[in-house]
Formats: sequence, C-alpha cells, structure tokens
Amino acid sequence: MIVRAAEAPTVPAEPGVTRQVLGHDPELMMVRVTFQKDAVGYIHAHPHRQVTFVERGRFEFNFDGAKTMLSAGDSCFVPPDVPHGAVALEEGALIDVFTPARTDFIRA
Repeated sequence: MIVRAAEAPTVPAEPGVTRQVLGHDPELMMVRVTFQKDAVGYIHAHPHRQVTFVERGRFEFNFDGAKTMLSAGDSCFVPPDVPHGAVALEEGALIDVFTPARTDFIRA
C-alpha cells in the first residue's frame, strides 16, 4: 500500500498537536505527530509497543517520571503500559511506530 503524505488526513490530537496515519495493518502502524512550539503530548500509557523517531525539532520526553531531551535523529522505545509524554521545545515532528496498530487512531 502506498500512502502519500499530501493525501493522508491530518487530525487534531491535542492543542498544538496533529496526527497523520502514514500506514497500517492490524499488526503495525506508522504515524507522524506534528507539534507547535510548547505543545504538549500529555502523559499517557497504552498496551502497544512504540518506537519514536524525532524527525525534526527538540523535545523533552517523560518516561515513567524520568525526563530526557531528544533531538532530530534521536529515537526511543516505549514498552507496553509505561506512562510517557513529550513537550515540544521548538516546532517539530515525531514518527511513531506501534505494534499492534492503534485502532483508536483509525476510528478517530
């Protein structure tokens, strides 16, 4: 399946944050999450495994209460059910990969 970014819907996720599903099947999903400066990806947890790649920008990530900075080119792995979130220190975008797919993103 080919997904063209210009044709994939972008939906609001949180204030200053948008989400764009770039491809999925029931077992795997890739999503671009775009942040305005100072936008917050609120602390949350889910049963999915997640790998995040910082496409552009700088972010303060919170992993189960521990904070760290990630910049363009950095990545992280989030195990299932671990509380996590991020704050955009500048405008930026993350590429999130989930297994299994986030069905709540497909219904949104």
